[in-house]
Amino acid sequence: MKPTLVTGATGFIGWHVARKLLTRGHTVRALVRPTSKVRELDLEVVSGDLRDSGSLERAVTGCGLVFHIAADYRLWAKDPAELYSSNVEGTRNLLTAAREAGVDRVVYTSTVGCIGIRKDQPGSEDVEVRLEQMTGAYKRSKFQAEQVAIEFATSGFPVVIVNPTAPMGDHDFKPTPTGKIVVDYLKGAMPAFVDTGLNVVDVEDTAEGHLLAAERGQPGQRYILGCENLTLKQILERLARISEGKVPRWRIPYPLAYAAGLASTGWANLTGQEPRAPLDAVKMAKVKMFVSSDKAKRELGFNPGPVDGALKRAVDWFRANGYV
Repeated sequence: MKPTLVTGATGFIGWHVARKLLTRGHTVRALVRPTSKVRELDLEVVSGDLRDSGSLERAVTGCGLVFHIAADYRLWAKDPAELYSSNVEGTRNLLTAAREAGVDRVVYTSTVGCIGIRKDQPGSEDVEVRLEQMTGAYKRSKFQAEQVAIEFATSGFPVVIVNPTAPMGDHDFKPTPTGKIVVDYLKGAMPAFVDTGLNVVDVEDTAEGHLLAAERGQPGQRYILGCENLTLKQILERLARISEGKVPRWRIPYPLAYAAGLASTGWANLTGQEPRAPLDAVKMAKVKMFVSSDKAKRELGFNPGPVDGALKRAVDWFRANGYV
């Protein structure tokens, strides 16, 4: 069996995809930056970077399948050009190397942020969306990277695109912005909340969706990997039940949240320190990211379960690993 390359195996979704592949008997190779390491998994490591074409050529050599999950996932960066370099040009570099190496198929991990949202019903893959609708450098860079993936698929290279929503669960090392909701709640650092909403999914189901996309997905098609549409208040209520904590009582009006984001980001731009409330995150919160995974269920056989178990694993893992 040819090796399977996973980029992003040091991160949340990538780690779970790599683990699932290993449990199913795949030989897994991970592209890892020199400053990072893959924890708790026994796999082959190739040192490299998405911006280093030579390292990508070495990483894809002999591989039959590639999961491109790595991304610069930040809602604030002092130099936004870094996000475009890794997410857009890095994706182009990897797909070029994979095509030249004769890789059989690539699964590219985009984001639900690239999905068009309707006012009267959940968003889906067929809702038209434009770059101008993307909020912030992260979403814009991922949208452009997704267009690169579609471009390669249109030219005949088999690239399938998945759009995960907000995964929850264990081994969220950084943590991601979604995991940070759990950490902040457990720390008591979330005394109030904004009126927003997310589609939440168990990260193990997200990983399963990646493997299903590799097996059954159509090149050039996008598949939303999500589960439950929940308001932030509903997420906090579930966390309260699981952790035996309290639900924050106060809802922050959007203008006040915007002012806090503006001040926090302005200070970050001056100091270089990550803002507590990135303005892009506040802007994103104005729209409830409620979507449907019907296409993935219909075409891939994607069958996500309830997210309460994932929330419980997240709470237990963050507590056990010193995050709170």
